[in-house]
Amino acid sequence: MLILRDLFRGVRRFEQLRKDLGIAKNILSDRLSKLHQAGIIHQQPYQNNPVRHEYFLTEKGIDLSPSLVALMHWGDRWYAQGNPPTILTHSVCDTALQQFTHCPHCDIPVSPDQIASRPGEIRSYKRPA
Repeated sequence: MLILRDLFRGVRRFEQLRKDLGIAKNILSDRLSKLHQAGIIHQQPYQNNPVRHEYFLTEKGIDLSPSLVALMHWGDRWYAQGNPPTILTHSVCDTALQQFTHCPHCDIPVSPDQIASRPGEIRSYKRPA
């Protein structure tokens, strides 16, 4: 999750990810490989000798954004001392964003107690090898 967080923040290179996360090279390499195999990130070389890559989120990876934001807001509510460590803003107008769900039909925000569930389409799930 922390690797994805950094990629969402624009960190692209292995060494910067390693420094930001305080993680061993072999563990970071393994995690990046797994994210790549899962189709969540792709890598692009930026240097040939030695070969070094930058890492980017795929569409599949970008779709994880709401989940990461929800976890961030949860941590801010239950574990942040005082103000949250990171404030998400609208990049166009710099307004702070709050977590909410919006009903496109009613065109209103929906509170957690107004959310219901129903069965969706059944899909088979195949675990990665």
